[in-house]
Formats: sequence, structure tokens, C-alpha cells
Amino acid sequence: QVQLVESGGGSVQAGGSLRLSCAASGFPYSNYYMAWFRQAPGKEREGTAAISPSSAYTFYSDSVKGRFTISRDNTKNTLYPQMNSLQPDDTAMYSCARAIQYFPAVSWREPSNYTPWGQGTQVTVSS
Repeated sequence: QVQLVESGGGSVQAGGSLRLSCAASGFPYSNYYMAWFRQAPGKEREGTAAISPSSAYTFYSDSVKGRFTISRDNTKNTLYPQMNSLQPDDTAMYSCARAIQYFPAVSWREPSNYTPWGQGTQVTVSS
């Protein structure tokens, strides 16, 4: 059974940091692109970062570039974002997702290029 389980969310003050985790199981994790998305209440789901199977390529949205770092440990089947300099606008539900098999990296922001998804972990940043 393919499964993605996020952890590490919580509440932090503006300027703080958080490191989320996404534990993957049930598939050959090291063969797939992976990504983090977030969705705030009343807003569309937003792709924040993606990473290639070997970590050779990473992609970031403009909203998190320079503050978030995506990484993966293929020995532990785990995906991470290190999130620094958090701001209230970063408040959202964060979910990890596995890319489809023939993944068009140029379209990494498109949610339709990912399945399955984790259940999400809430991040709340207070001012």
C-alpha cells in the first residue's frame, strides 16, 4: 500500500523555523520526484518545492525561494523541507506528494501531476 505520512507541523512565531518530514512507504521511493504543496484557507493549493529522485534538481516557488530548502533521504524514504524565516503568509496545511511516473518537471507546480498525497500537517505562523 502506497502511503505518505507527514509530521513536524506546529505553531511558530514570525521569523522562526520548522522542519517537516514525510515518510514514504509501499513504493520504490528513490525512483520518484517528490514535492511539497500547501493550502491556506480560501486559497488554491500551491506547489512550494519539488526534488528529483537523486536530489540533483530542486524547484522552488518564488514565495519560498531562499527561505525553504527541500531535501530527501533515500535510505530512509523520507522527504524534508527546512523552512526558515517563516511569515504569517506561510500559514497553511502542508502536504507531500509523489509525482506521476512520467513526470514533466517543467510542470512541477501542477497538482494533477502528483498522486498519492499525504494527509497534511498544519503550520501556523503568528506575527
